[in-house]
Amino acid sequence: MTFTTLALVVALGVAGPLLALPKRLHLPVILGEMIAGIIFGTTGLQILDAEDPIFVFLADMGFALVMFAAGTHVPVRDPAVRGALGAGVVRAALVGVVAAVAGWAVAQAFGIGHGAIYAVLMASSSAAMALPIIDSLRLSGPPVLALTAQVAIADTACIVALPLVIDPGNAARAALGAVVVAACAGVMFLILRYLQQTGAQRQVHVVSEERKLTLELRVSLVLVFALCGVASAMHVSIMLGGFAAGLAVAGVGEPRRVAKQVFAISDGLLAPLFFVWLGARLDLRELGEHPQFILLGLALGLGAVAVHCTTRVIGQPLTYGALAAAQIGVPVAAVTVGSQLGVLVPGEGSAIMLATLCTIAIATMAASRLAAKAPV
Repeated sequence: MTFTTLALVVALGVAGPLLALPKRLHLPVILGEMIAGIIFGTTGLQILDAEDPIFVFLADMGFALVMFAAGTHVPVRDPAVRGALGAGVVRAALVGVVAAVAGWAVAQAFGIGHGAIYAVLMASSSAAMALPIIDSLRLSGPPVLALTAQVAIADTACIVALPLVIDPGNAARAALGAVVVAACAGVMFLILRYLQQTGAQRQVHVVSEERKLTLELRVSLVLVFALCGVASAMHVSIMLGGFAAGLAVAGVGEPRRVAKQVFAISDGLLAPLFFVWLGARLDLRELGEHPQFILLGLALGLGAVAVHCTTRVIGQPLTYGALAAAQIGVPVAAVTVGSQLGVLVPGEGSAIMLATLCTIAIATMAASRLAAKAPV
């Protein structure tokens, strides 16, 4: 990693916003970033070395902040959403049960013993994907509140479950690590709430704003990286550390100024760097060498949408079910962690990302339909 390479990576990250410019398409920014990484990485020109230790570490920092942002998007303080938890739990549970069967069926069909991983992937939702779409379309009403609760529950549950199923031989260790990380996040939440209730947080905010000290941003980054350090020490993925830190901050309410600062450092540098790195490390040539993995990706992607649409039997419109199927955090974590542990077979990581793109594409079409107020 050199400054020239870093400049190239940051420049490639601009492909994300450029591709997402047409508002009517609702394309996620990460799509362009990953495509740029694929073109300049292992699959394409091979200019970017995704195995470079510095590149990997910077990407890990971006991954941590991506998961932190996902955690802060979970509406834990919204009383209206809490009131819709019942419907959200029922729908998430139904999706989870159907996904368990579907995951086993896909694993059997392709002869890969990763049924539990596939089940978690198909059951997952993405608060970081669905909630901004809901906000941008100004959707409201009881169905939207239930959808928000469902997505938040599924996102949280699947992020916790993934480390347990991706390395079942060390499930007990992963479970213990998850408990420790959760306990640390709980302590973090209590400290933050105490500082807020005593007025200390407000005093720091005023001083930081007056003197341009960015103290709250620094504290937020300390919290994120500290929990990621705990996660690494406990041999669980940093995704759990970043997500737990985000939940703790969401529990007390992230100040808008801090949110903008974190957004700037994350989406301005580290998050695009991570998604470019992720695209660079994917070898889509494996799909050509193992064409059955194209079918696997389509099966996982379309299967995830079908699984989420089963909530139609309990009254959820199909468009909302399709929107709930949008995924990003869990599949990205599965590919990242699975590749690091050597769990995934050649071509499987690319298949998972193909499935992710399928869910995003279908969720985008569902969002466009909702925006046009078409009948369900």
